[in-house]
Amino acid sequence: MSKQLIIYTDGAARGNPGPGGYGIIMQWGNTVKELSQGFRMTTNNRMELMAVIVALQSLTRDGLDVTIFTDSSYVVNSVEKKWVFGWVKTGFKDKKNADLWMQYLDQHKKHRIKFVWVKGHADNPMNNRCDALATAAADSGKWLIDHAYENTTGHFK
Repeated sequence: MSKQLIIYTDGAARGNPGPGGYGIIMQWGNTVKELSQGFRMTTNNRMELMAVIVALQSLTRDGLDVTIFTDSSYVVNSVEKKWVFGWVKTGFKDKKNADLWMQYLDQHKKHRIKFVWVKGHADNPMNNRCDALATAAADSGKWLIDHAYENTTGHFK
């Protein structure tokens, strides 16, 4: 019998661009794990997508049924409407976050992933917890460097 892996994600940025962070909650049966991290200069969309990637990269086996709940219509629509697969064919011409989308696609091949959009800042306690994790990470001052973003935008050079 296969268990369903449930993942909730959220991203945040202060200033967009500005300091940012992501928050993740992963549920496997009765086991719950939270992850978060801040970055010194990034965007909200990058953090939304980074949360999904980090959650998937943290998995220790392939072939899982994964449902990801996010309030990011950018992420949900890009995958569920298959836009990202078209972007691959055009080499991500005029598309932002190609580096992250390529990382996502590496993970996408390993699992059966379904995205579900949830309304942000509403009555979903898991989404609200992810938001709290993401904003705390963005505000923490304990930031990693989003090298791909900073190197392409010229921030902090």
